[in-house]
Amino acid sequence: MTLKDVAAESGVSVPTASRVLNGGGHVSVETRQRIHEAAARLDFRPNALAQSFALGRSFTVGVLAQKASGNFSTPVITGIIAELSKHDVAVLVYDDEDNVAARPQNLRTLQARRVDGIIVVGDGTDVPFPSISESFQTPVIHVFGVSDNPEDTCFLPDDVQAGRLAAAHLLRQGRTRIAHVTAMEYSRAVQDRLSGFRAELADAGVEIALSEPLFGDWTIPWGYRAGLELLERRGEFDAVFCGNDYIALGVTRAFEQAGVRVPEDVALVGYDNWSKYSGSPDRFLTSVDPQLNSLGRVAAEALLADDPAARQPGVSYQPCVLVPGMSSGAVASDGLGAIALR
Repeated sequence: MTLKDVAAESGVSVPTASRVLNGGGHVSVETRQRIHEAAARLDFRPNALAQSFALGRSFTVGVLAQKASGNFSTPVITGIIAELSKHDVAVLVYDDEDNVAARPQNLRTLQARRVDGIIVVGDGTDVPFPSISESFQTPVIHVFGVSDNPEDTCFLPDDVQAGRLAAAHLLRQGRTRIAHVTAMEYSRAVQDRLSGFRAELADAGVEIALSEPLFGDWTIPWGYRAGLELLERRGEFDAVFCGNDYIALGVTRAFEQAGVRVPEDVALVGYDNWSKYSGSPDRFLTSVDPQLNSLGRVAAEALLADDPAARQPGVSYQPCVLVPGMSSGAVASDGLGAIALR
């Protein structure tokens, strides 16, 4: 069916039908409803190219990724694409591949494509991106990464809340001597999670075990070395909040080899909830989920919003959730015990 058929069915001119279906037109509520009902009955599908010329829009959004294949970037981008596709908006993904030299060319390409907006997807929050907002007349959103311009709009997981969630969960499990093993002390994510963790413990009148966190990196080998260090102070803790799931798995390996049972002897909580991406059914690791897919959807919603207030300057923090597992005693092991990491 064509636009002409919709106009005839609803008893209006073709230009009027076109304007109404494109969101404009000064007509009565009754006429507008009649046109939309006619379009629905006739299963009318507007020509995207014709619409883009009529409205001066491309119905295309550019996604500029620091590293599109990164562990964090992939679920964020998936969420962005899912949300934009619901609105029939196409997505062009340009990947820096973690190479800063690739960004200028990607920016020039996006400028040439005249996209309706840009979503910059980071692979972490430790190093701010140089702002690109001045290079585009259309909205620019940052997600899972921050701009060096405080006026830019950025969406991040609420890592302060994540630390609070981990501490509150372990306290509810009856643990009161909770250690913290995490990554680099300079990391924004590390400091935010630590801040929330300390605050929740303080609210309960509890101090962090071992006096201070153990700082390292985000890897399983660091978690293993930290686990060995913890074993030298075995009587000083009954739970560990780990900065991410990789660290938690390394700590588990060290404990397993020493005959320390998880969760019977020591409860563990991680961060990332990677098991939902791996498809692992064992529910071993209790973990805080930053909901990266939802984070991407929220960024896309903000970009598409008619109200500019949806794109407030600064950082907007999105909620995390805690996913219970066996490692903290929140889910029964059914005899499985700790998984063997070999």
